[in-house]
Amino acid sequence: MASAFARSSYVKVRDRRSFEFAVVSVAALLRVDGRMVTDARFAFGGVAPRPWRVRAAEESLRGKRLTDETIAAAAELVVAGAVPREHNGFKVELVRRSLAKALWEANR
Repeated sequence: MASAFARSSYVKVRDRRSFEFAVVSVAALLRVDGRMVTDARFAFGGVAPRPWRVRAAEESLRGKRLTDETIAAAAELVVAGAVPREHNGFKVELVRRSLAKALWEANR
C-alpha cells in the first residue's frame, strides 16, 4: 500500500535549528479520492520512548474531507490519555498542531 499513497508530509519541530533531534515529529501519508480521504497513516516521534501510531486517529479521517474539524478530532484521538511529565506538558498541544500542519501539507 505504501506506493499507492499520493500525498505525504513530514514535520519536524526542533528546539533550535542547530539541534538534530526532534522535540516532536509527524510523518503523514494520505490517499485522497477527489476531496475524500480514503486512507491515512501517521507516525509520531519525539514524544515517547519510540515512534508510534494511533490507528483510531487514522481511521477517523477515512471517508471524510480534511477540514479543521476533522483534523482536530483526529488530533484529540492522538493525545487521548496522554500523561505528560511536569517538564514536557507543552508537547500535547505541539503534537496536535504538528499533525494539523502535516495533514494540510500532505493535502496540497
